[in-house]
Amino acid sequence: MSTVFITGATGYMGSRLSRELADRGCRVRALARAGSERRMAAGCDAVTGDALDALTYRDAVRGCETLVHLVGVSHPSPAKAAEFRSIDLASAREAVAAAVHAGVRHFVYVGVAHPAPVMKAYVAARREAEEAVRASGIPATILRPWYVLGPGHRWPYALVPLYRLLHAIPSTREAAERLGLVTVRQMVLALAAAVEQPAEGVRVLGVPEIRAAAG
Repeated sequence: MSTVFITGATGYMGSRLSRELADRGCRVRALARAGSERRMAAGCDAVTGDALDALTYRDAVRGCETLVHLVGVSHPSPAKAAEFRSIDLASAREAVAAAVHAGVRHFVYVGVAHPAPVMKAYVAARREAEEAVRASGIPATILRPWYVLGPGHRWPYALVPLYRLLHAIPSTREAAERLGLVTVRQMVLALAAAVEQPAEGVRVLGVPEIRAAAG
């Protein structure tokens, strides 16, 4: 039975991944802020701590083969540039520090597809977080979606006809694939596959690879 530590375990993607991994027979240790433990998926071991302070949870990471980091600002927008650094980047650095301290053998991180024509601050923060993951020396899987569709995140469906057009044009096909849309279910399945098949070195999954990993 694999033991997995998940930060952001009560969030949009983390709650779904926690449930999926528990259903697959993994032991899941899920990080939550004090008072949020009740939002934890059934079958998970709750760990109370602060994602912005590795000292509050790093000892609970010991014995886990994989750490999956899913903390981030909800509904990213250009207006949240400062939060991308104070929350997304800062929490990633803390998670890396906790993983190194605990001797984790595999780190899973959700970055963002790049280069991209918009959301410069968000892309920059996620790229710096990727660099911290690489610098740790821990084998890692980095997933790079662009926009994740799901409940409460459906407006980009209106862009599907545009994506089809861009995909049909040779000069824009690569960008259309790299900045394509994935569903939250595809992300959960790709993350679960990454946990079950740890990387050797650093493995990067762009949108096409995320779709393929999800089957």
